[in-house]
Parts: sequence; structure tokens; C-alpha cells
Amino acid sequence: MADGRLYIGTRRYSSWSLRGWLAVRLAGLDVEEVVIPLSGHGDTAAVKRLSPSGLVPYLEHGANRVWETLAICEYCAEIAPALWPSEPAARAQARSIAAEMHAGFSELRRALPMNLGRTRPGGARTAGVLADIARIETIWRETREKFGGGPFLFGPAFTAADAMYAPVVARFLAYRPEISAASTDYCAAVRAHPLVARWYEQAAQEPPEWRIAAYEEAP
Repeated sequence: MADGRLYIGTRRYSSWSLRGWLAVRLAGLDVEEVVIPLSGHGDTAAVKRLSPSGLVPYLEHGANRVWETLAICEYCAEIAPALWPSEPAARAQARSIAAEMHAGFSELRRALPMNLGRTRPGGARTAGVLADIARIETIWRETREKFGGGPFLFGPAFTAADAMYAPVVARFLAYRPEISAASTDYCAAVRAHPLVARWYEQAAQEPPEWRIAAYEEAP
């Protein structure tokens, strides 16, 4: 019998669910996955009934209740400390860039929503979007150069920091902005990770009626 439940939204669209799910699976938590089809724009009634914040992901593990993706990452790291790098300077960097992802890059997230079922080179190229892309590339380059050299941000291990940036990788693969060769290599490594590949496969198996027209028709 599972130790709890992880509530996530439609895999095709829910970038925050992807982050939380990766942390939970990396930590090896034995929880049942409950997928709630999203209605869009944070208005899904079933999510509002279940989750304290009205958002996904939401984790119930034993007697513990954890919401907000970064909190789920920290909770999972208490169980599986390797989710953060072991060296203090690297761990500080990992937490900082994960928090920056959690709080920032709103222009990118708004203009280039995650949709794992489509590839649309181009998309919005506003000054804000370009600034977000440039900052993300700087984070990836500096982190990989200083703390491990790849293929992931802190070397050969896929950490919570990589989980936080996985939906950005999905956006870059779908919208194909002009990024460096190093960023392209990082995106390929994340996409090839077995857990990320599994999420894509499960997203492709979701019922067509779960799709949201506004997300499918958006430029």
C-alpha cells in the first residue's frame, strides 16, 4: 500500500507538477499519483478542493502535507539528501538558482507556456522574454562551469535544481529560441533523463479530451 498521494495536473501542460513529480520520484517516495485534468488559468475546482493552496503539485506523505514545489523539493531532500549537492558552495548555488526559478522568469512562463504535445519554433520574443532566456543561459553556463561540467547542472547527477529547470528545457525544445551550443547540450541531457522521458510518454497517453483549446491554439 502506498504511503500517500501526489496530486498533479495534466502532464501536457503542468510545469509545476513536473518539477514536484521529479523531486518525489528522485527521492523514491512510495506515493500514488493522482492526475487532475486542468481547466486552465488556475480555476480547476477539483484542485481547489484538495490542495491547501488551490494549486498543484500537492503531496500527502504519511501524516505530512506539503504544497508549493520548492517546499516539496526540500521535503524530498530531507529523505534523499542527494537531491542537493553535498558540497556547501554547490548546495548554496543549487538552492539559489532553484529559488530564482521558483520566483522569477514570469515573462518567459507567460509568453511561452509549456505544452509537451506541440513544437512551435518562434513564439514571443519580447524584451522580457529575451532577458529571461539570457539569464537562464547565464545560470546554466556558470553553474556547469563551476560545479561539475555537465551533463547536468552539478555534474553527472540529476538534482533538484535540474528538476526546477526541466520545464524550461521543455519550452526551449518546443519554441526553439536561439541558445548556445552548451545550452542545447544541457537541454538534450535533461530530455534524455529516464524520468523526464517517462513524463513525456505519460503526457502523450493522456486523453484528448483533457486538452485545453486556448493552450493548443495559442501562438
